[in-house]
Amino acid sequence: MILDSLENSHQYEALHPLFKRAFDFLKRTDFSQLRDGNIETNDPRLFYSISRFQGKLPQEAILETHRNYIDIQVPLIGVESIGWKAGNDLMIISKPYDTRKDIMFYHDSPTSYSKLLPGQFGLYFPEDGHAPGIGKGEIRKVIAKVAID
Repeated sequence: MILDSLENSHQYEALHPLFKRAFDFLKRTDFSQLRDGNIETNDPRLFYSISRFQGKLPQEAILETHRNYIDIQVPLIGVESIGWKAGNDLMIISKPYDTRKDIMFYHDSPTSYSKLLPGQFGLYFPEDGHAPGIGKGEIRKVIAKVAID
């Protein structure tokens, strides 16, 4: 997991061949002009998902992991907290891995929480259990989904 400001994204672009492209899009796009939903790119290893939801309580957030994609999560409206727990410490599977959606859910509790404001990002690798969506009121966010290979 990496937490930082989008201003500092250049420090992480060498970690994956598609990170620069993903961060450039996240920094340069006026998301107020885009509808919620998925945005495909000309590369199937990179797409974006924009969503709007009501924030939930920490105990309502569910830990999840992905096997094939890295998440770069950026709040657009509202403040979002995201729970975290190391993937090796996740023990109680609540929903087995869904290959179509690339997601597995857990009953475990996060060991820490991070708060993200607009202009900041959370980068979650497949080994990072994360419980998104914690907050108050309406939250709108974009997630860059970057294939691991």
